Amino acid sequence: MKTFASFIMLVTLITGIGASAQAQKSTAAKPTIIFVHGLWADGSSWSKVAAPLLAEGYTVIAVQNPTTSLEDDVAATKHAIDRAGGDVILVGHSWGGFVISEAGTDPHVKALVYVAALAPDAGETIATLSAKAAPTQLSSFTQPVDGFITLTREGIRKAFAGDLPEPEQDMVFAVQQPASAKVFDAKASNAAWKQKPSWYIVATEDGAINPDLERLMAKRANAKTTVIKASHVPMVSRPKDVLNVVLDAAKSVEK
Repeated sequence: MKTFASFIMLVTLITGIGASAQAQKSTAAKPTIIFVHGLWADGSSWSKVAAPLLAEGYTVIAVQNPTTSLEDDVAATKHAIDRAGGDVILVGHSWGGFVISEAGTDPHVKALVYVAALAPDAGETIATLSAKAAPTQLSSFTQPVDGFITLTREGIRKAFAGDLPEPEQDMVFAVQQPASAKVFDAKASNAAWKQKPSWYIVATEDGAINPDLERLMAKRANAKTTVIKASHVPMVSRPKDVLNVVLDAAKSVEK
């Protein structure tokens, strides 16, 4: 009887160790989600999507782009990739799409998610890419000061985040990162979407990037495309929809 009881305890212990190892393996297999914000934003713009990902056991890094040049922003994203130390999913919003298209050639990057984002081909600039569709009203609301550009409060309301309640619009205006004029002349040298599986969220009410241009870029990248009725900031106004797309990308690479 004593021998049988010892056997049961041994089996229980082995089973417990196996379950623990399996749980650790499952956690380790999750890619790190790296969020890359666009112009006139900061890492806090991802908070509504990051929180549920953290709750599901994902490691999340929100890059704080200096938005001083393409090279500086790519360097910040590459630091985040190195910090992750394993497989990553890059999620870029707006200008952040330009950045992840450059940094996404890193072998640790397993998928790209573009959220109302620029997805340039090599040699393209913001201007040449934007010329592929009708212009938006965004440029009417920019405010240049000492080589840096911000958006006016009216621009946030009319072109950037029109589907947010006023208190959230005020917060977007308050935390916006001034963008160097240099970023508008930056020329893409990489198009990671040609190498990596890609997802794209088209925001149909976008007043910053023409939704027709978003559809064009998504099609060109052969991206799995989701269309959302949202302004330029769907990760703030429609976070659950954005979360579902990020999860779809993440689960596609989990081992």
